[in-house]
Amino acid sequence: MNEIDRLSEFLQRLTPLSRSCLLSELERLELCGIDMPGSTEIQSRLRAEFRKDGSTQARATSPSRYFFAPLELLLIDGAPEHANAGRISRNTLTPIWEWICRDLLPTMARDYVKAINDQVTANNPKEVQKIASVFQTKVIKVLENTLGSAESTEFARGKLAQYTASRTAFDDVMKMQHVLRAGDALPKFNEKLPEKIAKFDDGKVAQITAQLDAFKKAHPEALPFALALVARRLKTSWELVRLATKAAASKAAADVAATPYACVVPMVLDRLDDKRLALRIALRNNRVLVARDLLSEIYDTEYALKVRIDGIEATEWGIRLQQLMDAIAALVSAEVSRFPSNVGHILGSRRLRSHDTLGGKLSYLAWKGRDAVQDGAAAFRKLIGQT
Repeated sequence: MNEIDRLSEFLQRLTPLSRSCLLSELERLELCGIDMPGSTEIQSRLRAEFRKDGSTQARATSPSRYFFAPLELLLIDGAPEHANAGRISRNTLTPIWEWICRDLLPTMARDYVKAINDQVTANNPKEVQKIASVFQTKVIKVLENTLGSAESTEFARGKLAQYTASRTAFDDVMKMQHVLRAGDALPKFNEKLPEKIAKFDDGKVAQITAQLDAFKKAHPEALPFALALVARRLKTSWELVRLATKAAASKAAADVAATPYACVVPMVLDRLDDKRLALRIALRNNRVLVARDLLSEIYDTEYALKVRIDGIEATEWGIRLQQLMDAIAALVSAEVSRFPSNVGHILGSRRLRSHDTLGGKLSYLAWKGRDAVQDGAAAFRKLIGQT
């Protein structure tokens, strides 16, 4: 028996759910940069079984898809290990679903799967949605009891670890709980947002902030997810920072950190980390033009954070930003070094740092002049208030 035959025999010994979970786990390891011998062949075979369209990203089966439907707008196709406040990794859904079906609510899950399949066969979408909603409520209640103590929480964490080695899968369970608990509040908030926010100017920031204030008052735990929905509408991810800088008394990092929406800064850093990961994958696959565009976005984000938050370098935000930029610089350096020194590489072009151009420097001076006026006015108002 050759190696391929032994591999096929091994895979067939696993249950379909276990094979699906294995696929998600192998994809997770690949996204994390961990190369597993023979992984490509295994993934190819499992994708042929579970994804008829050849997709390289996990897609939930019918019953689980209806259960996870409220999460759809918040799902990302990145590695679960990466911090993503307000978003959930799609690749954790399979192990979470297996955990729910086998450990959390095995009997109710079986009943739910049968009921969903029956109604799908009967082409009754309203009843399908109703059944999914009822099961979501049951899962929320069980999670509240299960996570009611440190001991039971650790037990649940250990059970989930049997289905995935991801360190953040349990965090996604907590996120799922917050989203399901918010009910239809997130979809309603999402519907009120403009389809695209081409220009996130002061007026639009004030409008979105008012909507967020109302949402936060009713569903504080779900605020990161509302912010993630806003981020989807923005032209560039770093613009999310304006929700904090606009509300701050000044551009000083301490003042920005004191605002109600300071949490958007680490969210922007999360997205910068996602771009770092995407850059590594693009370089690994020799997609240089994709890497160029990603690198340009990365430099723009770095510049925006440093320009809009004074003293960020001395904060935890700044430390994380520098760590990310160092890792990105190492990727670029490794790529450029593959070519002779007399051969220019597109990733080494100064043009990727648009702020280093003459137009960029003039824009920077204009910003500094505007900031000086605004900071002076803020200081004057503060002085008046003290006298």
